[in-house]
Amino acid sequence: NAVLSVVGDIDSEQTLAWIEKYFGSIPSHDGKQPPRDGALPEVIGEQLREEVREEVPARALMAAYRLPHDGTRECDAADLALTVLGGGESSRLHNRLVRRDRTAVAAGFGLLRLAGAPSLGWLDVKTSGGVEVAQIETAVDEELARFAAEGPTPEEMERAQAQLEREWLDRLGTVAGRADELCRFAVLFGDPQLALTAVQRVLDVTAEEVQAAARAQLHPDNRAVLVYEPVEPAESTDGAAADETDADTDAHEGADK
Repeated sequence: NAVLSVVGDIDSEQTLAWIEKYFGSIPSHDGKQPPRDGALPEVIGEQLREEVREEVPARALMAAYRLPHDGTRECDAADLALTVLGGGESSRLHNRLVRRDRTAVAAGFGLLRLAGAPSLGWLDVKTSGGVEVAQIETAVDEELARFAAEGPTPEEMERAQAQLEREWLDRLGTVAGRADELCRFAVLFGDPQLALTAVQRVLDVTAEEVQAAARAQLHPDNRAVLVYEPVEPAESTDGAAADETDADTDAHEGADK
């Protein structure tokens, strides 16, 4: 159940000897249970929704979209779609909600990659002032529908691919990061070399594939929505009651005297 990776300026023979010395006596285990089947339909089929009323600083809209499994070309295409739509200050949602409409103070869209089960496209929008969540949601759906209909521009594709390439190279640029990625691909996909070709796989995805990913899965009946609505602090009522009790006590003490 363990994978060991050794990365750095090493002597291969000496390193293999140390590995055999410290780990060679651990017996192999053939009775490992296969992972539980995480297969689910490609889309949820309906919008799941919950509203939370708490003492939060502002209204917020969060949504999770069901997306393809990690390790597939379709997942890389979905990653590029989310980057164009909500990956940073040059993204479509940031330009629409924060810069143009000024209905939000932050808007982001990112991918949580999962293997053996659908990945999650995570949308997070914090509203501005007294803006209602319904207004934000309408604008988000308009942008997603427009993207599904038109696809990314060449400039957006170039920028998104460069952004994901930089993120991958950042992870592979340190000794610890490279060791982690080698282990991850070994555990999840049985091939550590896939970590070294991940960048090229992202660069090979076409604009048509990105548009197809958005059209297939970035729509309202394929998301779970969480809405935060702020409420007034409860301690203000308790404070008033405490003040009245203190005043009553002072009055009784004055009468006794």
